[in-house]
Amino acid sequence: MLTRRHIRIKVMQSVYSFSFKKNHNLEDEVNFFKDSVAQTFDLYLLLLGLFRSISHYVDEQIDLYHQHNMLADERYSKFKKLAHNPALRFFHNHPTLEKNIQRKKFIRWDLEFKFLKELLDSLFESDFFLEYLRINEPTEQNHIQCLVVLFKQKIAPSPYVYGHVEDKGLTWTDDLPLVNTFLLKMLKNIKTNDLQSLQFPMPIENREDMDFGVHLLEQVIAKEDELQKELNGKTPNWDEERIAHLDNIILKTAIAELLFFPNIPVKVTLNEYLEIAKDYSTPNSNHFVNGVLDKLVREFQEEKRLNKTGRGLL
Repeated sequence: MLTRRHIRIKVMQSVYSFSFKKNHNLEDEVNFFKDSVAQTFDLYLLLLGLFRSISHYVDEQIDLYHQHNMLADERYSKFKKLAHNPALRFFHNHPTLEKNIQRKKFIRWDLEFKFLKELLDSLFESDFFLEYLRINEPTEQNHIQCLVVLFKQKIAPSPYVYGHVEDKGLTWTDDLPLVNTFLLKMLKNIKTNDLQSLQFPMPIENREDMDFGVHLLEQVIAKEDELQKELNGKTPNWDEERIAHLDNIILKTAIAELLFFPNIPVKVTLNEYLEIAKDYSTPNSNHFVNGVLDKLVREFQEEKRLNKTGRGLL
């Protein structure tokens, strides 16, 4: 599920966290990094659990309409349409999803009554759903597309979902775009008659990626003074106090990768950290980081300190 860029971001989060702690402990920070990686899967479960809760909520609303004999109500027909959506029912009592959710006590969308109501109100008013409602015999693809639109247009951009995620997980807001992309791809490929089509991936399936992240984190923290010396004098127009703390961490992490990871090409390292600076630091950070790293790379090349071998891994 995780890319190498995401691993780099999590390393930087750990370095940033470590820099503010009074009792420095590298082992604890490595564990924080590993937990952060593992919790990416928890975020995926949290979002999957929302579909399960929507399905349960729909059933509860239909029961209420029956109890109050309000079957002629226009909203009843909309709830009924969703209740018979096999793609939504797919999540209702999915055994593996159910088992995972039971283990994670923080997944409690069923208590978010107001949010679930507003979410479905918004869906019911959409042009897409009104079109879907008019299809007498929807295909499986029509049913799946209903969930895809619900996720893309209502759930993924929801400020409420973002706030919920922000409250639950320390690093989840950075994970959210990646998990959203993965979940959307999964939604488009589920088969409603095949429970195995719902994927439950490990956050990192390639052990080399985890090893890369741990090793990079250890190098940046253990050799912090050495890496800082590489930066001294390379920012003549910037006082140390004026350099954003995160920019400093981005630069030291990039330098560690340039000097201590022979299998990663220079171009890959430069591109990755410029993009990270653009996304995570100040508006001018990518230009600043680009200028400093270009200068350092030329210096390292002149001093023959870039011992790059083999083909790099992204």
